[in-house]
Amino acid sequence: MEVTQILLNAQSVDSTVRKHAEDSLKHFQEENISEFLLSLSNELSNNEKPVDSRKLAGLILKNALDAKEQHRKIELVQRWLSLDVVIKTQIRACLMQTLPSPVTDARSTASQVIAKIAGIELPQKQWPELIGSLLSNIHQLQPHVKQATIETLGYICEEVSPQVVDQDEVNKILTAVVQVVCEATLSTEVKIRQAAFECLVAISSTYYDKLASYMQDIFNITAKAVREDDEPVALQAIEFWSSICDEEIDILDGYGGDYTADSDIPCYYFVKQALPALVPMLLETLLKQEEDQDLDEGSWNLAMAGGTCLGLVARTVGDDIVPLVMPFIEEHITKPDWRQREAATYAFGSILEGPSPEKLIPLVNVALNFMLTAMMKDPNNHVKDTTAWTLGRMFEFLHGSTVQTRVITHANCQQILIVLLQSMKDVPNVAEKACGALYFLTQGYEDVTSVSPLSPFFQDIVHALLNVTHREDAGESRLRTAAYETLNEVVRTSRDETAPVVMQLVPVIMMELHQTLEAQKLSSDEREKQNELQGLLCGCLQVIIQKLGASETTKHVLMQYADQIMELFLRVFACRNATVHEEAMLAIGALAYAVGENFIKYMQNFYPYLEMGLQNFQEYQVCAVTVGVVGDLCGALEDKLLVYCDGIMTLLLKDLSSNQLHRSVKPPIFSCLGDVALAIGENFEKYLMYAMPMLQSAAELSAHAVATDDEMLEYTNELRNGILEAFSGILQGFKSCPKTQLLMPYAPHILQFLDRLYNEKDMWVLIL
Repeated sequence: MEVTQILLNAQSVDSTVRKHAEDSLKHFQEENISEFLLSLSNELSNNEKPVDSRKLAGLILKNALDAKEQHRKIELVQRWLSLDVVIKTQIRACLMQTLPSPVTDARSTASQVIAKIAGIELPQKQWPELIGSLLSNIHQLQPHVKQATIETLGYICEEVSPQVVDQDEVNKILTAVVQVVCEATLSTEVKIRQAAFECLVAISSTYYDKLASYMQDIFNITAKAVREDDEPVALQAIEFWSSICDEEIDILDGYGGDYTADSDIPCYYFVKQALPALVPMLLETLLKQEEDQDLDEGSWNLAMAGGTCLGLVARTVGDDIVPLVMPFIEEHITKPDWRQREAATYAFGSILEGPSPEKLIPLVNVALNFMLTAMMKDPNNHVKDTTAWTLGRMFEFLHGSTVQTRVITHANCQQILIVLLQSMKDVPNVAEKACGALYFLTQGYEDVTSVSPLSPFFQDIVHALLNVTHREDAGESRLRTAAYETLNEVVRTSRDETAPVVMQLVPVIMMELHQTLEAQKLSSDEREKQNELQGLLCGCLQVIIQKLGASETTKHVLMQYADQIMELFLRVFACRNATVHEEAMLAIGALAYAVGENFIKYMQNFYPYLEMGLQNFQEYQVCAVTVGVVGDLCGALEDKLLVYCDGIMTLLLKDLSSNQLHRSVKPPIFSCLGDVALAIGENFEKYLMYAMPMLQSAAELSAHAVATDDEMLEYTNELRNGILEAFSGILQGFKSCPKTQLLMPYAPHILQFLDRLYNEKDMWVLIL
């Protein structure tokens, strides 16, 4: 029976026919592997054969070259290398002949098989002409041949280590890819043009150091797209420049202020070179706003993309951007068309991070009064929204103890507050931005040693923010969330002179949380909103607890409410919502820290929820927060925690052993073992035989871990930190007690671990 029919029968719905065909293929393969593979390649390359038989032929070919199991993969590689050279040459020729096929599936399958063979042969210095042959296809007129060739090169890049391919050929591959992508940006189809720019974005981050010779052409292409093309395409063209900015910011930030031309990672200053043409192009986009863009949280359009990119450009080039943007601002800021006023304001806000304070503060001093007036009097909500955002950026980057020349003074502070508090009564999107501006205004006074200029207005600020949370439309534009976040920051940065107002907040927030717990028969939508509010209120109580608990003069007020607060938190746990549980856990941790050893009276009722949190693998953030609360309890209760330690340690060790729990929770668990040992001292003896082998195993793995990327490096160092904190806590817990000798068997391993870390070249961990 010919191969074609066997391959078709192998896909039959009739199980008997299918089984017979599969047996025939297996017999053919075992009898003569060379003829078998050659027959399959002939089938794949023959345009007169059925598509289904060609697809299966290609799939079998691919599976004959690779396997998931390492030992099987090695066997298949050796089998291919041992084939007769003539047979291998014929198979390769068939595969290359398949790339121009009009059948998409055949081309795609051939691409994958060619890449598998390349992965085997190129490291052996075989098939040296492959890359050159593929690159010659790039100049073919037929689009499908180019497409198949690029796909093949892509698969080869996945299969073959860069060191295997000659650097000149690597550069030629990139040139070919960029050439095809650039051609695709001129396609008549919008989706193809958009995809082409998406490819350029990917290339910009992956091959930044190879782009120098293409940048002029790419700038021309992107500029044309931004100015003339459909929005989906133009957005990707802008994204290319945002990506280039990200790359250059990362490079320059990585060296701090020490970057030189001799640095290991080159910065080509593409953005700086393009600045005179790039900035005007981006400024033009700011005038292309949409009427309702401020009302839709997920909104993304040309103006927003352009402003975001402008902000990244400012961070990349610093002071150089200011003279290029200021004429645009001056020209448009007072125009009758709201689009021009909003664009000018957006431009100004976008460049406030990056340039030096010395360059910006004179401009901000002039602009501040203008912005405050616009907040109150501009008739357009879009302009007011962007103005409030810009004020927030002013306060975030140019206000605080690190800025020598003050933008906000005692003279203008009151006027700023009046405007912001009044703007909190505006439409939700404007009010939300006003809350954000107040957040950064408050934060800027955190390190002031004298009386804060905000203190005289503290009660008014708190009252205004509480009023915002009660607005009927507070659910729109994240307004309620922004108000609570700002209230939290106001409380966190408050001074002793405003402590009485913070004390008055305790029963107010408690009552609001109580009211949410009393609500009955809610719809699913109402329940969701209720859960969100409960989370915000728990978060607010956490900040208040931390503030009042930090001072002996205010702690007594907190103690008066501690029982009621704890009762509320325990009721919150009955709501079965992960976000609310997380916030309640954090608040309980703060309460335990403030109350100290007296927290023991709450443990019997709280412990079941602690167990639930430690076993919540699915919502691992809750588990992580609960681990942190265990640490807080260790500090608060010390040896009074002992009665609960069997259960806690069992769950912590179970968490460490679990493959279901997200890996990010493991480092804090190790650290928590040290907290427990420190709390209960020599009573940790009963857990040593379980905890120490686990720590030793983790230490061994982390010491030999290979960081393949920044994320893995960060995780490895977090893990090492957790292990070191565990060892440190255990050693200190047994300090000065007769049972210290119990640790002696573990000492060599701990010292060996420390020695390995000390000698590691890129060791970024903190050795305690």
